Amino acid sequence: MVADIWPQPGTPLSQVMTPLPVIDERRLAANIARGQGFLDGLGRAFRPHIKTHKLPEVARMQIEAGACGINCQKVTEAEVFAEAGFDDVLITYNILGPARLARLKALNSQVAKLSVTADSALVVEGLGATFAPDAPLTVLVECDTGGARCGVQSPEAAFALAQQIAGAAGLRFGGLMTYPGPGGAAQVEAFMAATLAKLAEAGIDCPVVTVGGTPDFFKAGEIPSATEHRAGTYVYNDRAMVRAGHATLEDCAMHVLATVVSRPTPDRAVLDTGSKALTSDLLGFDDFGLIEAYPAARITGLSEEHGVVDLSAVEGRRPEVGEQVRIIPNHTCVVTNMYDRMVFHDGEVVTRVLEVAARGTVW
Repeated sequence: MVADIWPQPGTPLSQVMTPLPVIDERRLAANIARGQGFLDGLGRAFRPHIKTHKLPEVARMQIEAGACGINCQKVTEAEVFAEAGFDDVLITYNILGPARLARLKALNSQVAKLSVTADSALVVEGLGATFAPDAPLTVLVECDTGGARCGVQSPEAAFALAQQIAGAAGLRFGGLMTYPGPGGAAQVEAFMAATLAKLAEAGIDCPVVTVGGTPDFFKAGEIPSATEHRAGTYVYNDRAMVRAGHATLEDCAMHVLATVVSRPTPDRAVLDTGSKALTSDLLGFDDFGLIEAYPAARITGLSEEHGVVDLSAVEGRRPEVGEQVRIIPNHTCVVTNMYDRMVFHDGEVVTRVLEVAARGTVW
């Protein structure tokens, strides 16, 4: 039997096998406190998106800090957290088809406060045919307020879908939901205010207006109609969030530890972090992560097991074969889903190793 490669608490980070994602405990706790404190100051409910960490243990830290519940993206992801005891869950996804609807119905009997979103009459019809008045499902209307992903395209369409939900015997209209584009606060507020006016005129109560996103987290006050904010990446932060101005490099709690396995030329290094270990998401960057100790180095290419680094702009000392380096990924959420476990540390020493409970829950 192959020995467990995962480090035990007390192991120095310098002695762990790489590639490996590591989470700084102090930065993690500070990010949770900072985000919750800001929304508490606005009088806004906070519903963290667990897709970033997929860990019940971290979600409990968020709830203990004051979060009202959690946000999941898929039914199977929500099932993992329901089994872990979470009882207020919003699934922000159109749920279609008999297999998913059957699982959603079972989940509704397990979770005290379960809600989902919909952006079309067809999705609402499927939900309405699945749920009954004795165990209704709460449904929010998803609105496209500039994110250009899912969502109804106008306040008129949002109102019409809300009417359909409110008129379905097995459904409850729960409110409005959006994931806007960065810098779109004015557009969001205009859309929501217009929809709320239509709902009020028709006597339809709208208990929740939930807005999402980490990049504009600290601009949440610019959307006064919102009652709730959702964010995921804030808990770890990443290179994209630093570029967006949400965080600094010192706020990034996740690093991917890598080892230099080759220096074929003076200007090229090769790391043990390929596309299976470090996300290939570019998110507008032209390289695949920031090497903390060598910011002028560029990870220019990923194959499955190798990360190729251009060192030509690095002045002075360059990394040597066998050296361990830390990478701030472009996108933390994808990195989480690549590993079975996540390693936490404090003061360069491993504190705990947690199984990524919702890894691969993409249905």
